[in-house]
Amino acid sequence: MPIYQPWYHGNITRSKAEDLLSKAARDGSFLLRGSESIQGAYALCVLFQNCVYTYRILPNEEKKLSVQASEGVPIRFFSVLSDLVEAYYSPNMGLVTHLQFPVQKEEEVDEEPEPNNHPPQLPPRNFAPNEVKDGDSKSSEQVGMSLSDIFLQRLQHVDMSGVPEEHQKAMQEYFRTSIGLDAEHVQNGNPNLPCFKKLTLTICKSLNSEISRTLPTLEAFQRLLDQQLSPGIGRLRSHISADSGQSVSFRLEQLTKLLYSIEEKAKATVFESVGYDGGHRRSLIPPVTFEVKSESLGISTKMFLKVDVESGKVYFKKSKDGPEDKFFVHNKILQLVKSQKMHPKLVIVLETEKEKIVRKEFVFDDTKKREGFCQLLQQMKNKHSDKPEPDMITVFVGTWNMGNASPPSNIKSWFQCKGQGKTRDDTADHIPHDIYVIGTQEDPLGEKDWTDTLKNVLRDITNISFKPVASHTLWNIRIVVLAKPEHENRISHIFLDSVKTGIANTLGNKGAVGVSFMFNGTSFGFVNSHLTSGSEKKLRRNQNYINILRFLNLGDKKLNPFDITHRFTHLFWLGDLNYRIDFPSTEAEHIVTKIKQQQYRELLCKDQLNMERDEGRVFLHFDEEDITFAPTYRFERDTREKYAYTKAKATGTKYNLPSWCDRVLRKSYPLVHVVCQSYGCTNDIMTSDHSPVFATFEVGVASQFVSKQDPNSASQGGIQFINCVATLQTKSKTKFFIEFHSSCLEKTVKTTEGENTEHTDGSIKVRFDSKVELIPIISDPEYLLDQHILICVKSTDCDESYGESCVALRAAETCYTEFQVKLTHHGESTGTLTGGIQLRTSEGKQTEKLYDGIIDKGWSYSMPPKAGAGKPSKDLHLGNLSSRKTTHDAATHSPTGKPSSFVEEIKTPSEMFDNPLYGAMGKPHARGKEQEPQQKDHLTPPDPTFAFSKPADVDPDRPPVPTPRNRSFTCSETKPQPSGPTTLHPTTFKKPVVPSRSEGGMANNRPPLPIKSRPGVPEPQPCKARDYRDTSELPSKHRQPARSGQPQPKEMHPETQASKMGRSVK
Repeated sequence: MPIYQPWYHGNITRSKAEDLLSKAARDGSFLLRGSESIQGAYALCVLFQNCVYTYRILPNEEKKLSVQASEGVPIRFFSVLSDLVEAYYSPNMGLVTHLQFPVQKEEEVDEEPEPNNHPPQLPPRNFAPNEVKDGDSKSSEQVGMSLSDIFLQRLQHVDMSGVPEEHQKAMQEYFRTSIGLDAEHVQNGNPNLPCFKKLTLTICKSLNSEISRTLPTLEAFQRLLDQQLSPGIGRLRSHISADSGQSVSFRLEQLTKLLYSIEEKAKATVFESVGYDGGHRRSLIPPVTFEVKSESLGISTKMFLKVDVESGKVYFKKSKDGPEDKFFVHNKILQLVKSQKMHPKLVIVLETEKEKIVRKEFVFDDTKKREGFCQLLQQMKNKHSDKPEPDMITVFVGTWNMGNASPPSNIKSWFQCKGQGKTRDDTADHIPHDIYVIGTQEDPLGEKDWTDTLKNVLRDITNISFKPVASHTLWNIRIVVLAKPEHENRISHIFLDSVKTGIANTLGNKGAVGVSFMFNGTSFGFVNSHLTSGSEKKLRRNQNYINILRFLNLGDKKLNPFDITHRFTHLFWLGDLNYRIDFPSTEAEHIVTKIKQQQYRELLCKDQLNMERDEGRVFLHFDEEDITFAPTYRFERDTREKYAYTKAKATGTKYNLPSWCDRVLRKSYPLVHVVCQSYGCTNDIMTSDHSPVFATFEVGVASQFVSKQDPNSASQGGIQFINCVATLQTKSKTKFFIEFHSSCLEKTVKTTEGENTEHTDGSIKVRFDSKVELIPIISDPEYLLDQHILICVKSTDCDESYGESCVALRAAETCYTEFQVKLTHHGESTGTLTGGIQLRTSEGKQTEKLYDGIIDKGWSYSMPPKAGAGKPSKDLHLGNLSSRKTTHDAATHSPTGKPSSFVEEIKTPSEMFDNPLYGAMGKPHARGKEQEPQQKDHLTPPDPTFAFSKPADVDPDRPPVPTPRNRSFTCSETKPQPSGPTTLHPTTFKKPVVPSRSEGGMANNRPPLPIKSRPGVPEPQPCKARDYRDTSELPSKHRQPARSGQPQPKEMHPETQASKMGRSVK
C-alpha cells in the first residue's frame, strides 16, 4: 500500500508539496501525492534547479500505473507504486532528472497525545462473531448472570403497583432467564433480541389488537382529507394493517406518522377554508405602534406611528388611541434616511396624494426601536410586492453545542434573536424568516424529534408550518433546513454530505455536515462543523478546516475544479469551531472581569480564529459580523452568570478559558445583495455549557429566468475577457491556461497556453490571449447582469488548479471595466488575476429589484464586515474603478446600478465593489509589499465594435428609480461631484457620536465607523454641495445650475435632477 511508503504523502495540497520540496533544497528530491484532478491517479513531484516539476501517474483499464513523462520515451507500466519509483531512480527515464532523495512525510499534528481528554464516545454498533475476541469477552452465562442480577435488583426498587400482575411475572421471568439468551444471540451475531420481542408482544397484546382495529379508521379518515386520493395510501394500509407480525414499535411509528399526516391535512383544509395559507402573504403579523418625537422647526412633539403590515399602511397619530384617518400606503413611502449624528433619528420621505414630496423627521426611543420599525416596513413592502417571484429573502442561521443534554421546553429566544449582541427588537418578534438553518453539535436527540421540536417552535412564533427541506447527521453533528411552505417548489438540487475529522480522520465525533440547494436561480451552501477542542490544538483545527474544505462534496458537480468556497452564490459556515482566547490560564480571572465589564476588544484581539484569519491560514476571504456579545463557552449549566473555566482531571486541573467557540461566517460572490441583520447569543437557554448563537441575513436571489425576447430577433450576447495576466505564487515548472465556468455559458471555455515570466520573488507572471470571447445562453440584461463567471487557472501537465476566483458581470454593466481579483486554492492564497471585461447584451435593461427600495441598516450594520472582529483585515485593499468606467460610481450605486431610495446620511464605501474576497474592480492601488506595479505594456484596447447595448434613455417625466439596498449611501440631494478619479471614500466627514468600536487603521479626521484601513487610497475630494439631510427643507426643483466643471449625471434629466427622491416601490 502506498500509504506505508516514506515518499507517499497522501492527499496533501500542491502548495504543501512545493513547500516540502523547497525545504529539501536538493536536485532530485521527490515525493508522491494524490492527484487533485483525477480520482485514483497520483502526482510525482520532482525538484530540479529550484523548480518543481509535476508528472501525472495514471492507471489504465487493468489498474497498471504509468508516468506521463517526456515524448519519445517508451511508456512503462507497473503494478505497484513502489516498483515505479524504484525504476525511476535510473536516469534517462523521461523526467527532468532521475529520482534521488525521497522527501519524507511530516508528522501529523493530530498525533499529539491527549492525556486530559477522555476518548470520544463511540456510536452504538453491532459486532459480528469474528470481531469478538475470546480474551476480551465474557461468556454468555457470565453476561447473562450479571445483567440478570442488575435488573432483578432494580426491579425491587420500582413501584409496580399500577402494573398488571401478568406483566410483572413476564418481566421477572425475562430478567431471570431470557436476558442471558438474548446476550448469547448478540454474541453470535443476531442483534434482534428475540426474547425481548416476545416480552413486548406479551405486554402490548391488547395494544397490538387495538392498533389493528384503529388503523383502518385512521386510513379512511386520511383518504377523506386527501383530495387527490393518492394511490400510495392503499399500499400503506396493506403494509401496516395486514402484517400484524411487525414489531409493536414499528407499527406505533407508522401509526404516529399517519396521525401527523392527518393533522397536517386537517390543518391545511381548515387554513384554506378561512383564507390562511400559513405562508408569507398571510402570516399573522399584528399591527405595532411606536411612540416617537416629531421634530419640526425646532419644536419636539410626541406622536405615534402605527405599522400595519397586513394592510400595507403606516398611520400617523397624535395620540395612541387617536383616530387613524391620516395614513400612507406602502408605495407612497419613498425613502428612509437614517441619521448618523443621532442614531434613533429617522427621516421618512413620502409622496402625498398631489404627488408632492414631503419629509418628516422622527426620533425613536432608541436605535433598536428604529430598526424594528424599519424591519416592519421592509416586511410590508415585501408582502405587498406584485412580483411573482421574490428577489430578496431573509435567512436565519443558528448554531448550538447542546452538550449532550435535551433542550429546555422554551427555546423561542433563539429564533427571535433575543439576548446579547446585535439583536432584534420586540416589535419584530412575529416577522418570519424565509429559511431557517439550524446546526447542532453534541445533539442527543433523534433527527425526527429535533426536527419536530424546531417546527413546533417556529409554528408558535410565526403561525406558519415550516417545511423540512433537508437534514443530515454525522454522529452528534446535525444540520436541519426549514423553509416557508410557499418556497417548497422554489428549492431544488439538494445535496448532502459529511466529512469526518476525528482521530485519524476516521471518527465522526468531530467533523462537518453540509447542505446545498438552489433557490430559484441562486445557489446556497451551509456547513455545520465541530472542530477539535483544546486551547493548544489550534493547528489541528486549521487542518480540520482545510480537510472539510477539500472533501465536502456539495453543489454542482460540474464545478469540480472549485472547492465549496467558490461553488455557491452564498456560503454560510457555522458551528462550534472551538477556537479559544489565547491567554495563559493565569489570566482567567482577568478575562472574566473584562467580560463582566463588556470590554471585549482586548479579548477579541487574542481570539485564535481572528488571529488565524488575519494571517490567511483559515476562512480566507470570509466575513463575520462584529462580535458584541459575551463568550458563549464555557458556562456552568443552568446559569449564565458563571463561567466554569476549570475542570479537575486525574492528571491535574484543565483550563477551558471563556471563549467565542460558536461562530457564523459567510462568503458571497461579488456584487450580490447580502446584509447581516443580527448576530448574537441567547441568555436564557442554559441546559448546555454553550449558549446558542444566532445570525440573520437579508439576501438577494435571482429568479428562474424566462426571456420575453424573441430568440430569433434578439442580438447575440457576448462576454470578452481582455489582457488577462495571472501572478502565481508557485515554484512549479509548467505552462498554464484559464478555464471559464458559468451556468450562463453554453460550455466551459479554455484559453491557449499563456506565456510565463519568472520573477525574483519566486512568483510566475502568466500572460494569456489578448481577447477571449464567451457566448452566453441568454443575452437579455435582465438575466445576464445577475450572473458570475468562475475562473480557474490550471496547469497543462496535471490539469490541476493553481487558483480560482469569480467575476461579476454586473461590474461591466455600462462599459469596459478593468478588474483585479485574488486567486485561492484549497483555502490558500495563490496569487492574483488582472484584466478587463466587456459585456454585450441585447436591448433592454434590468427591472428594478425589490431591495432597491429596502431600508439600509445604518452605520453599524452596513459597513463591510471585518475579517477579524478584533482588528482590521490585512488583505483588504481598495482600488479606483477604471478611468474608462466613468459612468459607474461605486459609492452611489447598488448591485442593480440604480440610484438610492433608502439612503444613509454619510457616504460610505460600497461593500460590493470593495469586496476583499475578490479584490477591487478597476486599477488597483499600491498595497505595500503585497502590491506589484501593474505593467501596461502590450495591452490590447477594448474592441469598439464589441460595444454593450446602451441602456434605454430615462423618461424625462419619470422620477429616478429607487436604489439599491445594498451599499447605496449617498443622499440623492447631493450635487454632482467634480470630474476626476472615482474613489470609494466618503465625500464629507462629520464626527458622529457613536458607541466605542474598533477604529484600527483609520485617519484621525474620519468618523469612528467600523471600517477597515485602506492604505494607498487617495484622500477623498471635499464635497462643496449643500447637505439637506439634516433639515426639513427640500431643494427647490429650480435649483441653480451646477458650477463649471461639474457635469450633469448622464442618466438624469435636468428637470428631475433636483428632486432625486426616487419613486415608490411597487
